Amino acid sequence: MSALDLLGARAHWLTRDLLAVPAWALPAGQAAEDLAWSLAVAPTGGIDLEQLDRGRPDGPSVEELALRLAPGALPHPVADAFPHLAACHPLHLSPQDAARAETLLTGQVALLGRDDSGLRVATSVQVPGVLDDVYAERAVRRSYGPAWELDEDGHRVPTVTVWAPTAHQVDLLLWEGAPDPLADRAWSPAGEPMVVPMTRTDDGAWSVVGTPAWTDRCYQLQLVHVLPRTGTLRTVRSTDPWSVGLAVDSSHSVLVDLEDPRHAPRVWSDTPAPAAIRAVDQVVYELHVRDFSRDDEQVPADLRGSYLAFGEHGHGRKHLGALAEAGLTTVHLLPTFDLTSVPEDPAEQSRPDRAALAALPPDSPEQQLRVRADAVRDAFNWGYDPWHFLAPEGSYTSCGGAAHGGRRVAEFRSMVGALHELGLRVVLDQVYNHTTDSGLHRASVLDRVVPGYYHRLSPEGAVETTTCCQDLATEHAMAEKLMVDGCVLWVRHYRVDGFRFDLMGHHTRANLVAVREALDGLTVEDDGVDGRAVHLYGEGWDFGSVAGGARFRQAVQGQLGGTGIGTFNDRLRDAVRGGRVHDEDPRTGLGFATGGADPGDVDLLQVGLAGGLAQLRLRSQRTGEEVTGAQIDYAGSSAGYASSPEEVVNYVDAHDNETLWDTLLLKLPQDTSMAERVRRNTLALATVLLSQGVAFLHAGAEILRSKSLDRNSYASGDWFNHLDLSLRDNGFARGLPPEGDNGPRWHLMRPLLADPALVPTTADMTLARDCVLDLLRLRRRHPLLRLGSAQAIREAVTFPVSGTPYGAADLVVMLVDGRRLGPVTAAADGSGLLVVLNAATHDREVVVPGLAGERWELSPVQRDGADEVVKPTRWDLVHGRVHVPALSAVVLVRR
Repeated sequence: MSALDLLGARAHWLTRDLLAVPAWALPAGQAAEDLAWSLAVAPTGGIDLEQLDRGRPDGPSVEELALRLAPGALPHPVADAFPHLAACHPLHLSPQDAARAETLLTGQVALLGRDDSGLRVATSVQVPGVLDDVYAERAVRRSYGPAWELDEDGHRVPTVTVWAPTAHQVDLLLWEGAPDPLADRAWSPAGEPMVVPMTRTDDGAWSVVGTPAWTDRCYQLQLVHVLPRTGTLRTVRSTDPWSVGLAVDSSHSVLVDLEDPRHAPRVWSDTPAPAAIRAVDQVVYELHVRDFSRDDEQVPADLRGSYLAFGEHGHGRKHLGALAEAGLTTVHLLPTFDLTSVPEDPAEQSRPDRAALAALPPDSPEQQLRVRADAVRDAFNWGYDPWHFLAPEGSYTSCGGAAHGGRRVAEFRSMVGALHELGLRVVLDQVYNHTTDSGLHRASVLDRVVPGYYHRLSPEGAVETTTCCQDLATEHAMAEKLMVDGCVLWVRHYRVDGFRFDLMGHHTRANLVAVREALDGLTVEDDGVDGRAVHLYGEGWDFGSVAGGARFRQAVQGQLGGTGIGTFNDRLRDAVRGGRVHDEDPRTGLGFATGGADPGDVDLLQVGLAGGLAQLRLRSQRTGEEVTGAQIDYAGSSAGYASSPEEVVNYVDAHDNETLWDTLLLKLPQDTSMAERVRRNTLALATVLLSQGVAFLHAGAEILRSKSLDRNSYASGDWFNHLDLSLRDNGFARGLPPEGDNGPRWHLMRPLLADPALVPTTADMTLARDCVLDLLRLRRRHPLLRLGSAQAIREAVTFPVSGTPYGAADLVVMLVDGRRLGPVTAAADGSGLLVVLNAATHDREVVVPGLAGERWELSPVQRDGADEVVKPTRWDLVHGRVHVPALSAVVLVRR
C-alpha cells in the first residue's frame, strides 16, 4: 500500500474542525508528530500529487489549509460516535478554516503529510462525518422528493427537493407529456427536457416549485459534482432518491401526487385495515407476489403474478381465505419496492419453454441450465436488490411492468385492500442495508446525488459489501432519514401494517428506534392510520464489517429490549431442522423433527417455545440442572436472548435456504414413508404455531412446498420457485436446481429427484394443509399460547419432564398453568394447557410430575380436527400420565 494515493480514502473528516488519520495509513516507522499536516482543497478538482510534491501547483487552484496534530487519540464524544476510529490521530483545522467547511466540501479534498524530504502521506478523505456535523440537524427536518400543496388558485402543485450539499449546481430536467394511464405498453418520455434551475438552501438542499401542469410528468436531477478521489468535475444525471413514482425500468422519476383520488381504488379506500393486535398474536405468512398467482389458471392470464391477482377469486385467494379463517393474521410480502433485477418491459423479458422443461427427466441438469440462461432477463427474482425505496416495483403491475407512475400506486393499493378484505394485515420486506449499485453504475442513485456519503466505506475508502451488495450506512443521518421516511410513507400512503427488515444487524439500534418513534407519531385523525399498530421485526444476525458493535450498537438479537421489535429465532429453527443452514452437507446434524435425539436440541426448543427469554428458568434436558435461557448454549451464544416474547419470531422455514419439506427429503432416509414425512412436517410447524412469541410461516410449508431441493432460489426463475395453491404439484422433481450453491450436493440430490415415491399426492398435500389449519385454530382458540409478557411466561410456563427420568431427547412437554395468572386468564382458557411434542416414531406414555389427580382432555380443536392420528390421545387421571401418538403435537386442556 502506497501512502501517496488519492484513489484511496484513508483519512476521515469527522466534524467541522476535526480530521482523523489512522496510524496504519502512515509509512512504516513514520511518526505522526514528525509530519506537517495540511488539508488540500481544489474547488473544481484536479489535485496533482506530483505538482504538490514539487511545490506550488500549476493548473487548477489548490489551497492548503494547515492542520494541528493534537496529542493522544480522538476526543470524546467523537470517539464514542466513531468507535472504529477511536485510536486515530486527531488533526484540527483552525476556527477560520472550519467555518468554511460548507464551501470546502464542494471541492476535492485530500489530507497531506510532509517532512523535510517532501510528501510522505497523501490520501483522499471520507466525509460523511463532517457532512452530518454541518448539515444533519437542519437537513433531517425537511421533506424530500415531490411534496404537493395548494397554490393560491386552489390547484395542487409540486415542490421537488433533493439533498445535495456537495453539488456545485443542481437542475431539474422535466419532460413533456405523460402516457394514457390505462395504456398497457411501456412508455418513456422522448425529446429533450426542459432545464429548470433549483435553488440551494443553507441545509444543503436544492428545491424548485412547479406548476399544476407538472403532474404525472417525468423528471430527473442533473448535478454538477467534483467526484471524490478522482477529483473530476462532472455533470451527472440521476433519478430522485425519494421518488414516489417511476417510469418503466426506473429510467425517470414521475411527479405522482399520492393524494390524488385517481390513484385510490375503492377496494383500498373503502376497506378498513384489520384491527390492531399484539405482536405475539400474529401468525405471519411470507409470500412472494409473483409466486402467489403466477401458475393459477383461475386468475386471468394478464393478471397472473401481479398485484391485482390478490383480488381475484383464484386458488390463491381461496387458500389465503382458509388460512385467515383458521387464524392466520398477516401476509409478509417479499420486496415490492422498485428493484433492479427484473426487466419491467415485458418485451425485454425472456423465459425458458415450460413445456420443454416439463418434458425433461426429474433429475436432469438441463432444466437449471435453461433457467440460468434466462436468469438475467427473466421475470423472477426475490427482489433484495433495491433501486428506489419509496416507489412500487413495476414488474408486478397488471400490464407486466408497463404501468407508469400513479398506476403502479393504484395497483399496489388494490393489493393491500384485497388482503385487508380477507382480514389479513400486510407486512413489507424492507432492504435498507444495501443498494445494488454505487458510484456511477446503472442502478446507482444515492451516490450520484451525494457521492461518498450514503454507503459504508472500508478503511481504504471502498464501499463495503459484507451484505453481499453495496452496504448502506444508515448510521449516517440522511441515510437513516431515507429509511424512516420510507417506512412512514408506506404506512401513511399505502396503509401497510408492518415491516420486516433484511439484515437488520447492519442497522443501528437507534435506526430502528427512530422508525418506531416516527410510526408511533402517526394518528388516525391526522394521517388516517394508527402507527402504533405497525409491527416491526427483522434479521438480527451479527456479522460482517459491523460485527460485534465495531461501528455502533447494532439492531441484533438481544439488543432490542424494550423496543417491541422482533428478530428471527435461529435457535428454534436449527433445533427443529438439525445442523446449521450453511452446513456443506445437509445431512449433517439431525434435529427434533428430522430424526435426531439430541437433548441439547430439546433445550433450545424449550427456550424457543417459551418466547426465547433470557431470564426464563427451566431444568435442562441435557444436564438436569436448573438454568436460565441465557445459560443454554447455542454455538457459543445464548439460546435465550430476549427480554420479552415479541422480540422473538419463531420459524423453521423461510425463503432462504431449503424449504422445510426439502430439508426432510435430504435428512431422512430415502425409504421413509410419505405418511411419516407428512407427520414430521406438521410436527415441525407445530413448534412454531404452539410457541410463545411471534409465529412465522413460509408460503407453501403447509402444503409440503419443494423447490426441487434448491437452497438459494433467488434467481432460479419461475420453474424452481413453483407454488401450486391448487395442491396438485408441490414443486419437487423439477430437475437438479441451479448449480451455484447446490452443485456440491448434486450427488445427494439425483437419487431423490429420480424417486417417484417422494412426490406427494394431492391427498398428502391436503392432509398437511388441514393439519396446519388445526394448528392455526389451536393458537387462535387458546390465549395461553400467546401470553404476551415475560413476567406471565416466567410465572406460567414450565417444562415439567425436562431433565427428569420422564424426559427424553425426542420429547418436549410444556405446561402453561393459567391458575398462576389470575381468574380472568384461567377462565378464558380452561385454567391450563399441556403441549406435548412427541418426535419418536412410536406412541409413548408420559408421566407429567405434579398433575396426578387432575382432569385433562384433548383440545376440542384436535378432537374434531383433521388429524386422525392424534385423536386417540388419552389422559390417565390417577397417574398424571398422557398417552401420545407417534410423531404428534397434541394440546390438552385442563378441565
